[in-house]
Amino acid sequence: MLYQQERAIALKKVKRSLVLISLAILSILWRLPLLKAEDTKVYVTNSGTKYHRETCSFLSRSKIAVSLNDVLISGYEPCGVCKPPLPSQDKASARASVPQTSLYRINTTSLTKSSMGDISRMLPAEVVGHVDGDTVRVRISNPPAELKAIETIRMLGVDTPETVHPSKPVERFGKEASDFTKAALLGTQVYLAFDWDLRDHYGRLLAYLYTPESRCFNALLIEEGYAYAYVSYPFHFMEEFKGLEQAARQDKRGLWRNL
Repeated sequence: MLYQQERAIALKKVKRSLVLISLAILSILWRLPLLKAEDTKVYVTNSGTKYHRETCSFLSRSKIAVSLNDVLISGYEPCGVCKPPLPSQDKASARASVPQTSLYRINTTSLTKSSMGDISRMLPAEVVGHVDGDTVRVRISNPPAELKAIETIRMLGVDTPETVHPSKPVERFGKEASDFTKAALLGTQVYLAFDWDLRDHYGRLLAYLYTPESRCFNALLIEEGYAYAYVSYPFHFMEEFKGLEQAARQDKRGLWRNL
């Protein structure tokens, strides 16, 4: 009798273990499509609207690796030539899951200097591409609804000499400014803050870029003589940036040298 009771208890334990194992397996299987979407790498270009396989011929000029989940959120379409993998969930459900993060807008604060910006409230991003002295491409993990996973950033309040304008020649000190931005930012983490207007008429994201040391890179460009203060449109730090340009001009830094 005792033996039968012990055997019944042992069988119950085995059944319970089998149930737990089955539940664990089902949980893993249920998560596989999501994990696959997060881990699968596809590629986008600096200016395109489609995503591609790594070997696609359309990636000959630029190639930025992103996750399949990111292209789903950002609204990229699959390339019709290389036929990359398709996300496992529809776009509507993916966009519905995007967090409604409140963007840190400088114009809503009482800050008087760019050095007072609070990077703990800013949106982190990784610089994954470089265009010229005042324009870069960033990757934003889990972007809020207003933004995409890959964005072109036009830095607020600054204007570096042209290097890539389709109808203008390379301007004096343009290469130096472009090289400075590339060396300082490419591959690094930055923090994004915004102002009155979120985008310009080209659709580029307008932002202040801050380094992990809480330094406003926009201000640094003007201070070191790599950029002019761009005052054609209002922005929160206009007076500060105009003062930085005047100081750089007086000290003959950067583009003001030998003038």
